[in-house]
Amino acid sequence: MAGIVNVGVQMDHVSGITIAGDSTFAMSLEAQARGYRLFHYTPDKLSLRDGRVYATAQQMQLRDVRGDHFTLGEDERIDLSTMDVILLRQDPPFDMAYITSTHLLERLHPKTLVVNDPAWVRNSPEKIFVTEFPDLMPKTLITRDPDEIARFRQEMGDIILKPLYGNGGAGVFHSARDDRNFSSLLEMFAQMFREPYIAQEYLPAVRKGDKRILLVDGEPVGAINRVPAEHDSRSNMHVGGRAEATELTPREREICSRIGPALRERGFLFVGIDVIGDYLTEINVTSPTGIREVKKFGGADVASLLWDAIEKKRA
Repeated sequence: MAGIVNVGVQMDHVSGITIAGDSTFAMSLEAQARGYRLFHYTPDKLSLRDGRVYATAQQMQLRDVRGDHFTLGEDERIDLSTMDVILLRQDPPFDMAYITSTHLLERLHPKTLVVNDPAWVRNSPEKIFVTEFPDLMPKTLITRDPDEIARFRQEMGDIILKPLYGNGGAGVFHSARDDRNFSSLLEMFAQMFREPYIAQEYLPAVRKGDKRILLVDGEPVGAINRVPAEHDSRSNMHVGGRAEATELTPREREICSRIGPALRERGFLFVGIDVIGDYLTEINVTSPTGIREVKKFGGADVASLLWDAIEKKRA
């Protein structure tokens, strides 16, 4: 077991997850099967005092039974340096609360292995990190300047406009060149977000699917294709997207080989990338999903491969 005994799971509360598609649940089930003790806590239970990081946590036992999937023990105030591994798995938004939790967990890593490395999670926002590979991406603009966005749309035609730090398909708009609501859309974004937005050329290939590819320690280990609903541009499953089995194309393998070294350099043991057609659109490092869907469609047991990588790293 490479010395792993105690695993802290920093997540949104386990009572609120949908186990059929939850990757944190899959990762935790595998840890439990390997004989590790699981300690569940939510990010708001973190504390820093006198240089030590604590959490109010509960021992957690899991069952792959819908409606009866967990048991939590009594509250315990735990010095997180006593954990062997911490899974940083709360969902975005990637806001100041999220960023602060990475600062606290950075006090523990790497003696306590945090997956993924909290400093690099903080310094690699998913829609900005991907811009380090401009030749792999669709044409992309990051700005708050409405004139820049208008010029970009005039050049590209149809564009996708979305929050820079959004997640789960929330606030994603497809705007055509002749969209009369475009000015109103920019006004709404200006009122809702203080940070810049991201505009990308619209890729018609999204109608055939937005592929989620999972990588463990920089190597591709599984993928699913997510097909948007007929009247939606978003392929996220919780907004109506449909998952289907898929294989990696030569272009997708090329993308993975290009980004793999950067993922390993940053200590990203578990990453989910999004590919539409021939283009990389996001590198998800905060709380990637897709483990259970890959296995459901006959793919690899990604949770097992991940824990193999964690054990190797710990050794």
